[in-house]
Amino acid sequence: MRMSLKQIHECTGATTVVEPLDARALATGVSWDSRDVAAGDVYLALPGERVDGHDFVADALNAHAVAVLVMQPLGADVRLLAREMGAAVFEVPDTAHALTDMARFWRTQLHGRVVAVTGSTGKTTTKNLVRDVAAARYSVVATQGNQNNELGVPKTILSADVDTDVVVVEMGMRGSGQIADLCSFVRPDWGVVVNVGESHIELLGSREAIARAKAELLCALPEGRGRAFVNGDDDFAAFMVDHAHLDVRCVETVVFDGSGESAGDPAKYSFMKPEVATRVWADDITLDAQGRPVFTAHAWGFLPTGDPAAADAQASLERSYVDGEDLSADEEGYLNAEFQEETARCTLALRGAHNVANACAALAVGRSLGIPLKECAAALAASLPEAGRMEVVAARGGFSVVNDAYNANPDSMKASLAAFCALAVPGRHVAVLGDMGELGDYEQACHEGVGRAAARQPLDRLVCVGERARWIAAAAEAEGMDPDRIVAVDALSEVIGDLDVFLEPGDAVLVKASHFMGLDRVVEGLKN
Repeated sequence: MRMSLKQIHECTGATTVVEPLDARALATGVSWDSRDVAAGDVYLALPGERVDGHDFVADALNAHAVAVLVMQPLGADVRLLAREMGAAVFEVPDTAHALTDMARFWRTQLHGRVVAVTGSTGKTTTKNLVRDVAAARYSVVATQGNQNNELGVPKTILSADVDTDVVVVEMGMRGSGQIADLCSFVRPDWGVVVNVGESHIELLGSREAIARAKAELLCALPEGRGRAFVNGDDDFAAFMVDHAHLDVRCVETVVFDGSGESAGDPAKYSFMKPEVATRVWADDITLDAQGRPVFTAHAWGFLPTGDPAAADAQASLERSYVDGEDLSADEEGYLNAEFQEETARCTLALRGAHNVANACAALAVGRSLGIPLKECAAALAASLPEAGRMEVVAARGGFSVVNDAYNANPDSMKASLAAFCALAVPGRHVAVLGDMGELGDYEQACHEGVGRAAARQPLDRLVCVGERARWIAAAAEAEGMDPDRIVAVDALSEVIGDLDVFLEPGDAVLVKASHFMGLDRVVEGLKN
């Protein structure tokens, strides 16, 4: 981001409270946390439930913010400080909306390709994999962590430079229309829908409604030059493709499939013509002793890489999309030629077979960017998990803690259990599972589903913490798990107390729940 203060004033429709020393001065970042403000940043004073950003404007100015955006009058002392620092003070009706306005303007300045990623589970992991694969050849900016909401998404756009090659934007949602709102200023060129699960079913009421909300990303892709990446193994893939009218709008569909089940057969994808089913799939999937997938990736339907004729044909094809130019007979012949299948052996640093699908999504994007499949596979091997996502840490007691406590929903809970139990450890497998939120009327059924899945895994102990997690314990017992191996507690301290007696060197402990449960404190307690 390199926006002049004049541009910020104009695109936000702000009222100037304090004139800047130089209206042509450039802002190079944005922050709403005064502790993180760097010289050249714009500080947005956001009101909050516990703190009000207006109380920290002076701190931001002292940190050399070039401008502050506020929603209410400031004291004379703060205005005087702004004048002394040469910074601008702009007043707007809503600072969060002003952030979006800035991102909407800055998006018009970007020359690179914007790739948006959403899904019920795995979207942060997939975003990271797409980022790392694209970075093998291109300059990349991507969403930090899981900052995928109405604040984090515009910040991602503003973090890109004009000449950034690829911008990877993660999009979360809690209800219908929210992804469409984000797309209105992100204007994605390509969109990846990782899957359709049960998270946020409390607000949307059904998986079909969730699929419709996720498909808002596909609906926003530009006609004639957009590209949609869909999970061919997801039972709502065809629904989303049809709902977004991708064929009618000439948006290319690329399928990724990490299931290993008939994935090489294009007839599996009822929503695509087999002869043009551009796709990436995996087979020969195994897990190593640490639960990390090893598989063979296949790609079909992509233009050959390293071929000047392919590059020329691709450029002509994109010009035809944008400018309506007709392709030459030679170009059409090249593009219509039968593409050869490519293969590459892939090894992931991530744990769990469920990450094969996420990896295939990244391979499909990378291959669409013209990166050779084997080069994409090498980038995947170097992509590391984020803290709090199946992160294995050593405890002082000689056992291992698998920290997956960042968040949870029914699908990710089951996937984590399977990945955890695939770990080869010298001791026993212990799972600490807590409440999941945002499930509404489905919460009992969803927790019970996790309990049944836990009972089918080779767990030596299941510790369920929280009121809702008691449904996990009851369902696990009903499914046939030995009740002596099940513990249900209400407080985090009880978890530590139980495991302090039970755990021995060589054991492994999985910790997972929705973020509001605070099970990261259990992780810290176990580590120490």
